[in-house]
Amino acid sequence: MPTLNCEISPYLESALEERSKMTGESIARIVTAALLRALEVPVHTLFQVSTSGALVQGIYERAVSSSFLLNYGDFGLGTFDNLDGEMVVLDGAVYQVRSDGTVTRIVDDTGTPFAVVVHFTPDQNQTIKSAMSFEELTTICDQYRDSENLFYAFRIDGHFEHVHTRAMKATLDGLLLAKAAAIQPEFEFREVDGTLVGLWSPQFSRSLNVAGYHFHFLSEDRTKGGHLLQCSGKNLRIRIERLNDFHLSLPESEEFLRADLTKDTAKDLAYAEQAHKKENV
Repeated sequence: MPTLNCEISPYLESALEERSKMTGESIARIVTAALLRALEVPVHTLFQVSTSGALVQGIYERAVSSSFLLNYGDFGLGTFDNLDGEMVVLDGAVYQVRSDGTVTRIVDDTGTPFAVVVHFTPDQNQTIKSAMSFEELTTICDQYRDSENLFYAFRIDGHFEHVHTRAMKATLDGLLLAKAAAIQPEFEFREVDGTLVGLWSPQFSRSLNVAGYHFHFLSEDRTKGGHLLQCSGKNLRIRIERLNDFHLSLPESEEFLRADLTKDTAKDLAYAEQAHKKENV
């Protein structure tokens, strides 16, 4: 990420240090949040490219570029052209977790048919003492949501005893997502430090997004990751942002314009989100 160097008064430096101690946030994060407000960059806004319904029906061609996406957020998840792996957007960088298990930081423009990002500015900062399963983790996350009708971004950092992920394998446009998911490689990681990048979406958004929780994982050393299927960990730091603004950017390709998006794709999407086989790494 770019670095900003400037002179500030000792008083302001002291105030920043005190705020950092009080909230647990880094000074860089506090300054970034202040600049977002001062420059009127959208805060608490979810920016989404295309819809999950289009993805389910096999519309996998480029809608926007990765560099375009970063104009609207520094934290999020998605996929790449032709379902070529899982996207993790973390600390302003875009990472690609491919079906062979490799993780690459994207530095050139790469296309995405579907993604969601936010300028992450958390409202809450908590600690999870123990979560022995993904189901237990989401139950804990539920405690930090005060509405069923807003979106929420979740960042969870720490040491994970077990992480089970998958990464989609590149395919051609038109292959239904459920069929593509049936051959997705899956990975098991043990005793790994890393970050869960997640989003909770309300049920009324099911025609646009994955309703409920959707997490991607990225290890601290940026060598492991994928779409989260299962996990366990202890003493995890969780930060939550309440999102009350939603921006949807729709593709204008012929494939998207002619698609029948009236079908209920929730069942196929749920199937694609599940584990199907194991491939130990």
